[in-house]
Amino acid sequence: MAVGHLVFVFYILELGAELKIVEIEKIIGFSTLEDFMAVEGETSASNVVAAAAAAYPGVSLLWRRVVAVLVFLLLPSVAVCSAPLSQQDSRSNSSSHRLLASTSTNMVRTYKRVWKMFYQKLQVCPTYPMRNDQDRANSTAGSEKVIKASCIRDALKLLDANFFNDTKVLEIEKGALEFNIPIIRANRKLVASVDGGLHNPSPLVFNPQWRREKSQGKCKRFSHSTVSGIQRPKSEEDIAFMTVLELGELIKTKQITSEGLTRIFLERLKRYNPVLEAVVTYTEDLAYKQAKEADKLLAEGVYLGPLHGIPYGLKDIISVPGYKTTWGSTTFKNQILDIEAWVYKKLKSAGAVLVAKLVSGSLAYDDIWFGGRTRNPWNIEEFSTGSSAGPAACTSAGMVPFAIGSETAGSISYPAARCGVTALRPTFGTVGRTGVMSLSESLDKLGPFCRDAASCAIILDAIRGKDPDDLSSRDIPFDDPFSVDITKLTVGYLEDAEMEVVHVLASKGVNVVPFKLNYTVDSVQGILNFTMDVDMLAHFDEWQRSLQDDVYEAQDQWPVELRRARVVSAVDYMQAQRARGKLIREVKESFTVDAFIGNVTDWEKVCLGNLVGLPVIVVPTGLKNISDPPSGHTRRRTTVNTGIYAPPDHDHIALALAMAYQSTTNHHKQRPPIDDLGPNDKIPSPPMVTIPPRLPHG
Repeated sequence: MAVGHLVFVFYILELGAELKIVEIEKIIGFSTLEDFMAVEGETSASNVVAAAAAAYPGVSLLWRRVVAVLVFLLLPSVAVCSAPLSQQDSRSNSSSHRLLASTSTNMVRTYKRVWKMFYQKLQVCPTYPMRNDQDRANSTAGSEKVIKASCIRDALKLLDANFFNDTKVLEIEKGALEFNIPIIRANRKLVASVDGGLHNPSPLVFNPQWRREKSQGKCKRFSHSTVSGIQRPKSEEDIAFMTVLELGELIKTKQITSEGLTRIFLERLKRYNPVLEAVVTYTEDLAYKQAKEADKLLAEGVYLGPLHGIPYGLKDIISVPGYKTTWGSTTFKNQILDIEAWVYKKLKSAGAVLVAKLVSGSLAYDDIWFGGRTRNPWNIEEFSTGSSAGPAACTSAGMVPFAIGSETAGSISYPAARCGVTALRPTFGTVGRTGVMSLSESLDKLGPFCRDAASCAIILDAIRGKDPDDLSSRDIPFDDPFSVDITKLTVGYLEDAEMEVVHVLASKGVNVVPFKLNYTVDSVQGILNFTMDVDMLAHFDEWQRSLQDDVYEAQDQWPVELRRARVVSAVDYMQAQRARGKLIREVKESFTVDAFIGNVTDWEKVCLGNLVGLPVIVVPTGLKNISDPPSGHTRRRTTVNTGIYAPPDHDHIALALAMAYQSTTNHHKQRPPIDDLGPNDKIPSPPMVTIPPRLPHG
């Protein structure tokens, strides 16, 4: 029987060469192999079609498909058969027909469902020889279509869209070539040729607001508390670890000048950067110019507020005219953008002094950049994480009083937690992003790294507000965090919350209750990756097309993710956004408290918080021994942290709770042992600043 099956297959090939395609279509009743296989309940056999086309170029299009089905079904029989057919028999039409009839009868008995229809219709099959070159040309063209359809279908598998028949697949190709691609290229020429999303922001706007409350006029400024009675410390290191409000009081009372304060922090930056690798560019000339201007204004009786004359750093995805904005990447390490970022404008108008552009992980990913890898001041044997690596490390080490970082998916939360600083990821849309490298326009946020929560509130007050060139930015009517009555708040705590925070807040009159976020969306992490990666690729399309990803600093990061993003269809991207909308609705319904406390580095919560637009403040809650200490005594520690989360547009609640917690504890006042060096590390000598030996406080 196996021999009969094999003979049948080869002779059906010979017969098929003599049949007209149109007649075969009428006989078989199917226009594609996929239709035929669907009837028989089998899986697609596109590869079999392609193989048949390659093996028998003289056989007409439909018969290749029929043969593919036969081979697919008879493969077990063929595999055990080794009897070859003679060349003479295979060319004899009369013997072919007799053998076909005989073998077909046996086939019906064995494969009743498949062959009954085929055998019956085959009896009335007229035969036509290929009469001329045109017939052969038609057959060749048909073969090429089969191969092309098979290839396109294989590509569609990457989009989970390989459910089209050959006719529809070729129609898709025609539409893509004639319609889609010209539009794609025209759009790319207009906007995608500029990397970073700086000049052509998307008009698609994400608004995380839960309650549509209209702002009553211009948003009121915060009435921050005063810190009267502050005296200038004798040690410059003690000055370096003062809070923004404390430093502001020193300047306001003229106990120190902005120029003198700027010198202290520039010296610390230059002293410790060789170890931490956290600075990209020193803006020394600009810093002294701005500091002198601040001192001049104060001498004239003009005080701009608590940031007057205070030095700070910017993550190096934020553009400042006249200075490099490298995005941490080899590709852009010499890039100078003639754009004044909105957040830089806001800080400049508040009187702050820019002393350095700080490390961003390459293209805002992790802590690896073109100049090295930023380290954690609490343990220089490990790294700061990212991508706001420089802002976190420099703030932790007392190299700047505060810094501005960004977050799309953990880039504030992770480095703040690792380096043991207080940091705020505000509600999406709080701070304008003009002049800032874009990853995802519905996820990117700017926020401060500080010594304490009160400093975060001061800086948020200075940089918040509507940016006319950022359609997602808003004038959010925050309440004053310095005036929130926390005894009227109900705060939930998750199972992974740091219980010390819960107990401290309870002791201050806060109603604390167990809490759990309930939602049914089980693809939270995938939704964030789809959103971030596809948006990122839109901004860095030219970067990928020009093969600049080949020189990216970490080949297992953006290069891999953006290649994967290339085959996410627009339909599936929009489906992810619809799933995101469902998640937002479910979280809103589940948010039955005023705020909640929980792990700030749990990846699921990082994804959820960014997708929904929740603000969170990272709060240091302690220190513990490192897991693998070096031999002998070490002052290196691992930081312990938690997050205080609030609903969108309620950042003031998270800030108020964090300030209440820090008013009782001193974890945020600890100083990292950045001079506890490894065997291959050194601090420049002679030192610019005398740093006495110290141990962690408490």
